[in-house]
Amino acid sequence: MATILQIILTTIFIVEFFIGNLGNGFIALVNCMDSVKRRKIPSVDKILTALAISRFTVVWVIFLDWVVFIKTYPLLMTRNTLRIIHVAWNISNHFSLWLTTSLSIFYFLKIAVFSNALFLYLKWRIKRVILMALLLSLVLLILNTFLVTKYIDAWIDGYKMNTSSFVEFPRFILLPSLMFTLVPFGVSLTAFLLLIISLWKHIRKMQCYTKGCKDIRTLTHITALQTVVVFLLFYTTFILSLVLEFWVFDIEKRATLLFARVTITIFPSIHSCVFILGHRKLRQDLLSVLWWLRYWSKHVRTLDP
Repeated sequence: MATILQIILTTIFIVEFFIGNLGNGFIALVNCMDSVKRRKIPSVDKILTALAISRFTVVWVIFLDWVVFIKTYPLLMTRNTLRIIHVAWNISNHFSLWLTTSLSIFYFLKIAVFSNALFLYLKWRIKRVILMALLLSLVLLILNTFLVTKYIDAWIDGYKMNTSSFVEFPRFILLPSLMFTLVPFGVSLTAFLLLIISLWKHIRKMQCYTKGCKDIRTLTHITALQTVVVFLLFYTTFILSLVLEFWVFDIEKRATLLFARVTITIFPSIHSCVFILGHRKLRQDLLSVLWWLRYWSKHVRTLDP
């Protein structure tokens, strides 16, 4: 039964791996081609391109981490291997989360309507706000990487001395990542709540709620809220998966670890595909590619003797 479960989870994980590569690769490729054609790319597309690249890296890091810890352990369990895998995970995951959070900040400042002087100041300098948020997040990245490196060194030294550090290693290594993950989640959740407040105030101001009519700004609010809600749902799944891995980590429980990998991969993999379907331009580009592939396949079959 356990073997069958592992096979099913492995199949799902590999499917997610390929979906993540295709989805994020598609977003990055389309936006890069548009930037070459137009010689100028909007700020939101810049964030999307960087996000797709970071998520592409995250998917690969999760895959390599799965190979090292589940498939080849303990053959590749060395100090340098652990450092490379976990530092790569921290860096790629950090930028994936904070670039997604930057999208939430962008939608909030671009769409929300408040008369507060501080909000107006931030709204007029939206590019600078996002840049400063990313730069300040680097402090958390440096601190997280420092803690991870120290914990890896402590675990390796303790393992060589046959102490109980082997058992405590997962908690040491996963707890900082989990804590630092909650920071961008809190920022995104705050932006979501403020968007709801902005929509509520706008509806009251326009006095359209009871009449059933919706102006353009109301529809824009709702569209942005839908995007952020989907993002928060995937984000919550991601955090719960980290909590699961932290709480039940045991290298011998391969099925449990694999299940955690499957649920963790949902966020950088499946969410990118959902984003493509919800983004009008990306959806149109995807349909164009699918129509071209369909035409090409028909053309090839007609030429095939």
